[in-house]
Amino acid sequence: MAKDKPSGTEPLSFLACVTEVARLLGVEDVGRELKDQHARHLAHAVRKPLLEHPRLPEEWFDALMAAAVNDPDPSFCRWFVEPAVYAFGRRRVMAALVDYLRTGTDAERTGAVRAWYSAHVPLRADRTPAYGAGGVRDPALDESQDIKIAWVEASLRAFAESTDRQLRSRVLLGLPTCRAAYPSHLHELVESTLTFARIHPDPHIRRWAAAADHEKV
Repeated sequence: MAKDKPSGTEPLSFLACVTEVARLLGVEDVGRELKDQHARHLAHAVRKPLLEHPRLPEEWFDALMAAAVNDPDPSFCRWFVEPAVYAFGRRRVMAALVDYLRTGTDAERTGAVRAWYSAHVPLRADRTPAYGAGGVRDPALDESQDIKIAWVEASLRAFAESTDRQLRSRVLLGLPTCRAAYPSHLHELVESTLTFARIHPDPHIRRWAAAADHEKV
């Protein structure tokens, strides 16, 4: 799976990410006097122009995904995910989020979990001119069943590998508790996850394990 996430070891701030999106769009910077609200106001300024563009250049993809993953608010990261889904396809957006979950920092992984929900945004032909001429869209852009399976596996592995309590909780609570929902090649990983989840100090994680055990009965 090709990686679309930006390279480098230094963490990006949300302000830096949204400033880059604004630069690409040619949107004038706003709200510098607002200090803590600067990034959010700038994000608001680029939201409408992003959806109004009939196409987004290839080089914008990484910037949009970085902004989505680094947006600290799960209610607003959709402002970057949605135009990326319309312009580049649900499949590519989800694949990029899987890569963040696999190889990102704990903060990026947590951001990818927030953005994953928004990547399921329903598509409407009247929402943006980027949908496609005459309301026609190549279905291959949005075919994502295999990517969803990759996300489940990456989530299970992130739970096993990370020591960040918030991340472990977020990735696990987004997974199904029914074993039948997992492909057979992940069953061993699910069982090892349950072993740890049953005794985890986080009560939400223990409840997830209890729900899975209840469905097994």
